[in-house]
Amino acid sequence: MFETEQNLVEQKILAFCRENGLPEPKLTWGWIPFNGHWGIATSFFQLAAEEARVNGVKANVGLRANQIAEQCAAYLGIPAGFERVEAVKGYLNLYFSTAEYARTVLETVLAQGIHFGDGEAKHERVMVEFSQPNTHKAFHVGHLRSAILGDTLCRILDSAGYDVVRANYPGDIGLHVIKWLWNYMKFHMGEKPEKDITRWVGDLYAEANRRITESPELESEVRALYARWDQRDPDVVKLWEETRQWSLDGFNEMYEKLDILFDTYYFNSMVEHSGKRVVDELIARGIAQDERPDGPVIVKIDEKLGLEQEKYRVLVVLRSDNTALYATEDLALAIRKFSDYPDLVRSYYVVDVRQSLHFQQVFKTLEIAGYPWADRCQHVPYELVTLPGNVVMASREGTVVLLENLISEAVQRALQVVEEKNPELDAETKLAVARAVGLGAIKYPMLARENAKIVTFDWQSALDFNGQAAPYIQYAHVRANSILRKAGVQKDIPVSAMDYPLAPSEVQLIELISRFPKEVQRAAAEMKPLHIANLAYDLAKRFTDFYNECPVLIAEEPVRSGRLRLVAAARQALFNSLRLLGIDAPEAM
Repeated sequence: MFETEQNLVEQKILAFCRENGLPEPKLTWGWIPFNGHWGIATSFFQLAAEEARVNGVKANVGLRANQIAEQCAAYLGIPAGFERVEAVKGYLNLYFSTAEYARTVLETVLAQGIHFGDGEAKHERVMVEFSQPNTHKAFHVGHLRSAILGDTLCRILDSAGYDVVRANYPGDIGLHVIKWLWNYMKFHMGEKPEKDITRWVGDLYAEANRRITESPELESEVRALYARWDQRDPDVVKLWEETRQWSLDGFNEMYEKLDILFDTYYFNSMVEHSGKRVVDELIARGIAQDERPDGPVIVKIDEKLGLEQEKYRVLVVLRSDNTALYATEDLALAIRKFSDYPDLVRSYYVVDVRQSLHFQQVFKTLEIAGYPWADRCQHVPYELVTLPGNVVMASREGTVVLLENLISEAVQRALQVVEEKNPELDAETKLAVARAVGLGAIKYPMLARENAKIVTFDWQSALDFNGQAAPYIQYAHVRANSILRKAGVQKDIPVSAMDYPLAPSEVQLIELISRFPKEVQRAAAEMKPLHIANLAYDLAKRFTDFYNECPVLIAEEPVRSGRLRLVAAARQALFNSLRLLGIDAPEAM
């Protein structure tokens, strides 16, 4: 945002060094911690050390760095756009003019609009694999965090300048599918879901487990059906394809409601056989140890790495009966991903924290096998979502809270609040606002905590219009929109130099707005939406303070125009931060 000013200063520093016979410096700039004034700083320690090396003399680097900083400060004077320059303990500190800084920030935000915060294109492709629901099971609240976290990470990475591939990896085969097919063929053949697809599919899965638990002898029928699947019995395959699509249709309904998109799909069934071929290669190369038929195929990772202390343990890559495991398929899936996208610089796996060791083992096995991209695979672990009372999700028993039920309840609760706060809205607008508020209330708690911390969801905090919750942030956006609407300047924001004395709440709000691009890069680098969630709340809080303390519409010029520009910039920053979180910013509430 201030590259021009920084570059001009750098050119003057280079000229200073040339005129004083100093080596050409390698300048590294950092932001001075905000304390009412904005500034940037660079140090001369490296330059002082390089000068001593070139001259072949011993020197007090700290003392010499400070001397250079003082001389450079005197040489620079007060560059354009700055109001103070000082040398402090080997550092050169330059403080921006408050009015100039504020003007530049607001002009940048209003000029860039929805692209404010976006980084320059990095020309680097990354893949984020997330959601991964199992077909033939319910789509419940337990699936929520992976879907929301993965989607938001994709949005952040895209804004940070990466080329993002959004990948889903549903589990479409395995014992759970065979159980479902067995139950359907035996007790429900010919039935089809007409509505509430995920509920209907989940009920049949729970029913299958209940029948087998009550009559264990039925397991032999399930095993017989599994054998037919392994032999690719045409009737079983055809039924599997049809019923799998029912699940996928149900998933797509949920994704549409959550505004989540995918670029590519992988399935367990796509890598089941290729995974077995990978295992054969590992055996042939002496990496895997084949203990069949008495035992499975294993990779003794620590032994292969020559580690004396146990770290990666033993990875089982194929069962003794030759059936595939998650590891079998994940080995082949990684190979498939880098075959499909050879230019991937990073392949992220947004998966439950309980799979951390599993992914360490899979990635390390790929490294041992010599795949050059193995170190580009990264697990992004997350903790689960619980409901008040520590309710645990279990598809097997059917004790689940379906996602569609949660969404429906969120919308209904939000609708009650909207009707109380803004009864004059028409029914269609009320419902649209309720959807935005309800879905925001669901998403925000998943993103406002560290990825690896448990989220306990409760309605009171999720729908809080006065606390750290999506409705509070959305309401700040609505307030900003309302001010601009009343001023009649929704689009044509008046030009203002911001050269009047800024109130503390104005300065603090401008500071938060200016931080947005840096927070996007930070969130992308650390893979933590938490940074954006926190900034969105802080923006809303600071805007509310500004709203309460600084009159806008009744202020005299030039204050009125300046504050209208600040309101417009704050509205844009709130909108953009909510957009990165996958949350709608309604115009009214």
